[in-house]
Amino acid sequence: VQLQASGGGSVQAGGSLRLSCAASGLAVSRYAMGWFRQAPGREREFVASISWTGRMTDYDDSVKGRFTISRDNAKNTMYLQMNSLRLEDTAVYYCARSRNGGLSTLKTDFGFWGQGTQVTVSS
Repeated sequence: VQLQASGGGSVQAGGSLRLSCAASGLAVSRYAMGWFRQAPGREREFVASISWTGRMTDYDDSVKGRFTISRDNAKNTMYLQMNSLRLEDTAVYYCARSRNGGLSTLKTDFGFWGQGTQVTVSS
């Protein structure tokens, strides 16, 4: 039973990465899901969330217009397309499943977390 995040790596500023979060042994299709990130010495912070239908999304202001969250319930997988990456996007990115189907930006509303994937943006 796990959420497996992948797709992280090192990229130059202005570049792109696509993160994936695959669920195994865990029901996700009726739950909202989200991405959070944690930079060294900082609290884990909200990045984006998506409703269980995929019709509604929410983003932190710092990533709006650059990141796109999506999901494929048939594949039990969620994605985060990250474009125009900046140095300040460097962090470990975590995917999580909400406790319900609605959107949330709060860590406490997410009850199941995957391991992180490192994203490093360099100049």
